Amino acid sequence: MKLALVPSLAFALGLCAAAAGAQTLEIGAYPSNPPWEFKNEQSEFEGFEVDLVKEIAERMGAELNIQDLGFQALFAATSSGRIDMAISTITVTPERLENQAFTQPYYDSDLGLVTGAAGVESLEEMEGKTVGALASSTGEKWINENMEEYGFGEYRSYSSQQGLLLDVANGRVAAGIGDILGFEFAAEQMPALDVTQRIRTGEQFAIMMPKNSDKLEEVNAAITEIKEDGTMAELYRKWLEAEPAAGTSTVTVLPIPGME
Repeated sequence: MKLALVPSLAFALGLCAAAAGAQTLEIGAYPSNPPWEFKNEQSEFEGFEVDLVKEIAERMGAELNIQDLGFQALFAATSSGRIDMAISTITVTPERLENQAFTQPYYDSDLGLVTGAAGVESLEEMEGKTVGALASSTGEKWINENMEEYGFGEYRSYSSQQGLLLDVANGRVAAGIGDILGFEFAAEQMPALDVTQRIRTGEQFAIMMPKNSDKLEEVNAAITEIKEDGTMAELYRKWLEAEPAAGTSTVTVLPIPGME
């Protein structure tokens, strides 16, 4: 004899079945990159881009799993398909588009010069001095391309942003070059640091995904919705404590890079 399920039990079983069928998005994130992504006291990820991928997952009806990865490891993880998406203020560049896919950008940025004990005020004062950057970052790329113009004495590559900033603060390197907003945020927490110059590059941040990812269009469509309904602007205000400017990639729907 079959027993009829009571409505509450049937509903609960239905939820379990739906959850069991939900896809899980694997996200890679570098954990020392506030206010974009960082770990709180409970070792949980927080930040602008963390809230963004949570919003994307919700709109896709997907579960979310964020993996703690080094910045360099993010590129290998997307290339191998180990993760579906990588976040960590990743700039779209022609070189990266050769091996990776990107969603539409959602933040316009520049590089910055951060100094500490050395007291450097500008790039022009960096001749013969040691400069540092996060390995595989656009800051590292910019240094390599401008080594001769500014006469840097030595370049040091760092596997972590914290290591770079500590060496800058203590004067072990004269200055660091990297995402200006990240440096400005760090300087608020570390009084020994000072962001002394903006290096205008016109960089744009986007979510990096495996080349030819079958999820790219759906993720990008979610970002379009997030921009159009004002959620992206809310995230900007929440984490950056400012109003996004009109015409920037935060509030403007853009094409997928490389697919214009």
